[in-house]
Amino acid sequence: MSEEKKRSILVVDDESSNIMTLSHILSPDYTVYAAKNGQSALKAAEKHLPDVILLDVIMPEMDGYAVITALKASENTKNIPVIFITGLSGDDNEEKGLSLGAADYICKPFSTAIVKIRVMNQIKALEQLRIIERLSMTDQLTDLPNRRCFETRLQTEWRRALRERTPISILVIDVDHFKIYNDTYGHQQGDVALKAVAGAIEQTLKRSGDFSARWGGEEFIALLSNTDLHGALDIAEQIRVSVETLEVPCEDRKASKLTVSIGTNTREYGGESTTDEFISRADMALYEAKKKGRNMVCRVDL
Repeated sequence: MSEEKKRSILVVDDESSNIMTLSHILSPDYTVYAAKNGQSALKAAEKHLPDVILLDVIMPEMDGYAVITALKASENTKNIPVIFITGLSGDDNEEKGLSLGAADYICKPFSTAIVKIRVMNQIKALEQLRIIERLSMTDQLTDLPNRRCFETRLQTEWRRALRERTPISILVIDVDHFKIYNDTYGHQQGDVALKAVAGAIEQTLKRSGDFSARWGGEEFIALLSNTDLHGALDIAEQIRVSVETLEVPCEDRKASKLTVSIGTNTREYGGESTTDEFISRADMALYEAKKKGRNMVCRVDL
């Protein structure tokens, strides 16, 4: 396993010897972080966001049960699998840990084979969940994020803009006369065209903070963090020109042409109070672009 692809493990134990033993077992395959008490464990978990946490049950001041309760209460760490490491025996202890959200148990003294297998099982389960989550957030035709993914990202960036008092802009992009295009060239060719438009949008959005998605049908949407009105209009116009100059290949080897209409809206600090209003006003601008003849960018009238 290459260093870049290594999964990470956080080992939490107040005994240095236990940390050393588990690090020796796991470090060939994983990046291992360590913490010797509950508070340090919580800080390390928030900082490193490990893939799995191995957590000692009996620790002074803050025991493993208190730590896992805090981990599960945090939005950042609630989904990290926790394996309790313990010398305790009895169904009551195991039941308590599992009821608090523990994924598994490893008993002391450690068996190298058992430690590796139980950690690997959690890593495999985590990878499967991440694949499912990624698929649920991706539009299968264009490979862009889908509407659900966009709405999640919008909430994050909206809160950031409020917190940092920075502008945030949105573009609603609609392929002009797409029904006519489908009727003329067929639905398979329509899919090819949508993929081409998605590619043009993605290539235009060069900043890491920019985010685009397929909104539905022939409609796309883009979120531009820390972008004012002029910046949004400039990017929207670049997208419009990029699509207008596309030559989408057809089966007869002739190139078909497309255009898009784009509605923009910018929220300066103190503007619209909800994300629904933010999107709705961009939709209104898109309607104006279509009403005025299509293949153009329109902004919300301030």
